[in-house]
Order: sequence, then structure tokens, then C-alpha cells
Amino acid sequence: MKCRHCGSSLEHVLVDLGTAPPSNAYLGASDLTRPEISYPLRVRICSDCWLVQTEDYAAADDLFTPDYAYFSSTSSGWLVHATNYASMITRQLGLGEESFVIEVASNDGYLLKNFVAAGIPCLGIEPTASTADAAQALGIPVLREFFGRELADRLRQDGRQADLIIGNNVYAHVPDINDFTQGLALALKPGGTITLEFPHLLKLLEQTQFDTIYHEHFSYLSLYTVSRIFAAHGLRVTDVEALPTHGGSLRVYGCHAQDPRSDSTAVEAVLHAEQDAGLRTLVPYRAFQTRVHAIKNGFTKFLIEQRQAGKQVAAYGAAAKGNTLLNYAGIKPDLLSFVCDASPHKQGKYLPGSRIPILAPDALQASRPDFVVIFPWNLSSEIMNQIGYIREWGGRYVTAVPQLEIL
Repeated sequence: MKCRHCGSSLEHVLVDLGTAPPSNAYLGASDLTRPEISYPLRVRICSDCWLVQTEDYAAADDLFTPDYAYFSSTSSGWLVHATNYASMITRQLGLGEESFVIEVASNDGYLLKNFVAAGIPCLGIEPTASTADAAQALGIPVLREFFGRELADRLRQDGRQADLIIGNNVYAHVPDINDFTQGLALALKPGGTITLEFPHLLKLLEQTQFDTIYHEHFSYLSLYTVSRIFAAHGLRVTDVEALPTHGGSLRVYGCHAQDPRSDSTAVEAVLHAEQDAGLRTLVPYRAFQTRVHAIKNGFTKFLIEQRQAGKQVAAYGAAAKGNTLLNYAGIKPDLLSFVCDASPHKQGKYLPGSRIPILAPDALQASRPDFVVIFPWNLSSEIMNQIGYIREWGGRYVTAVPQLEIL
């Protein structure tokens, strides 16, 4: 395999998580009698451009299927984040009725509905039918396609270049990052702005966030690598913000390379922080696999001990994070009886690989488990508030990453 950006040979492995089905390929009852397709889940490091990337096995249309079950609006915290962003960027760029906003991977309209409400023309680009249907029900125009150079060129020729292009948690999800970035350049109006949010590679390494690794995440990104990819396609990173979302993310602001705007001091500060952490050397990557083993072994030991003690362990959040952990550890329903999720699109289904049933949150009240594992640990405060009632029977919360904690 060659690097997806620069074409260099990939000689170094960050982590090998065995094999697993796609993390959002939830199963119906009829699927339980059929085999599942699993793919190797191995991450490699490019020692030239330092793009960290999964090995090539699964195509995007095998991962982002019409019944894709991730709906952004399920998280109230994420909705607040989206509303605050829309308000901020509208003021900052002076967006109005004459402007045009494109969101790539617009999901269920969680963000663009704010622009619709403000009377700002917008377009969502979303290939998964389930979420696109939800967005269109909110009055958001949606193109049901994967974004890249070809689609962007059609938009440009149709006079539909954007004043603002938004990509929240999509840049890491694209298999051809060069084609996607070229598309951003083509679809962006002269003087326009791009904002992309993605989990920061630095945080993944520092906090051993291996459960954020799954097939849908093709890339694990640093600001240094994103700046290189932008530059290769006539774009420039002009500003960056550190965000607490998803365990530590970056929001980068981009524009055409020839744009007269100057770069903020924040760009240089983050690049220095990455360099100080050694992200352009192999040093911070070497011990990652060993730390991952320790987390997996600690979590498995905890579940076995509770089983032997006659305790019941359930979980909350049928998230991709949980699926990575469960499938790597080989956990089945005998150790973790069920997982609850607020999304009706997941309830009544089963987690891929582990085949643990997904139930509505009221199942916690009915079964009164001794422990509830919170898989989306980045939302642990929000979830503990939602299910605070487990304290009534002495129930306790558990997170497994970056280390086992019983709360």
C-alpha cells in the first residue's frame, strides 16, 4: 500500500486491531442467521507526509450505506455545538441572503437547519439516504452523492461556488483525501472560507484513543499534514482552533492560497506543539500498541470479574467507539448483556460483530444493572445526566478509555 496523499511506501504500523465488521453496520434480527463481512483493522504511518491511515480494504460505499444509522441530532451537546458555530461563523463572515453555504456530509441537517432558519441559502451533500431524508424533511436541499472533484466541478460550472464550505468530522472519513481536497478548492468561491473539524492525531496518541479507529475513519490527522494536503491543492490553512469535541479536535479555517488574508498566530502555535510532541518522528507512535493491549486487557478483566461476582453489566451508546473496543476484545453478550441508545434508528438492532442487542434507554430502569459502560466517553457528562437515575439502585458508570474508570 502507498500513502493516500503523497504515494510513499507505508513501512510503519501504528496499531493492529485484528479484524472487525464496519462499525456502523448494525444488524437486524434476520441478519443473525447470516455471516458478517469483517475487514482487517490496521493503521499505518507515512514517514514522509506523516498521514496516519487505515490499510485499504473497504470501499466507501460499503461503509456508508443507504441505511447508515449515525444521526448527529441524537446528541444534545452536538446540537448546541452546531448552533454556536452557525451563529459565530455567520457573524464572522457576514453571511446573509446573498451568501451560499455548502456542508459536506450534512447528515440529518443538525447544522444546516440553523442557516435555513436565518434565511441563508445552503446546500447539504450527503450520500446516505437515511440521514438525507431527515435533512430534507427540515427543508434543507440535499445532493445525495459523495463529494469530490467531479461533483465540485459541476457545482462550479453551474455557478454554485460557496462563500462557506463546512466539513464536520468528514475529512477523516474520505478514502481519497486528494480528490476531496481538490473538490474543496473547486467548490470554493474566490474569497470564500472552508472550515473543517476533525479529531486531532495528537490527542489520539496522548490519550490512547484507539477506539476512535474504525474502517469509516480512513485518516488520523495532524495540522502539519492537513496543511501539506491543502497546499498541494492550492489551498491554505489560515487559522485553527482547539475544540473539546470527540476527545480533542481541531477546527481549521482554509482559503485559496492566493487569498490576501494573513495566517493567525494559532497556526504556528499548533504546529510547534505537534513538533514538540514528536509527531514528525516515529517516537510517539512506537508504544501505542502496547498501551492499547493494556486497556483492552483491563476492560476484559473487569467484565469477567463482574460476571464471576454475579453482577450485571450493561452499556450506553451504540457508538462506533464501542464497537471497536468490543470487537478487538472479543466481548459477547455473556459479559455485556445489552447496550442502550437514544436513537430509534438503532433500537431493536444488534451491534456488528459482538451481536449485543441495542435497546431503548428505559431498559436500564427495567433491568437495573450494577454497572453501565459509557462507550461514547467524549459525551460521558451528557450521558450521566441523562441516566442519573441508575444511582437510585446503586448503579455505577464505567468508562474504558483512556483507562478503566468506575464513576
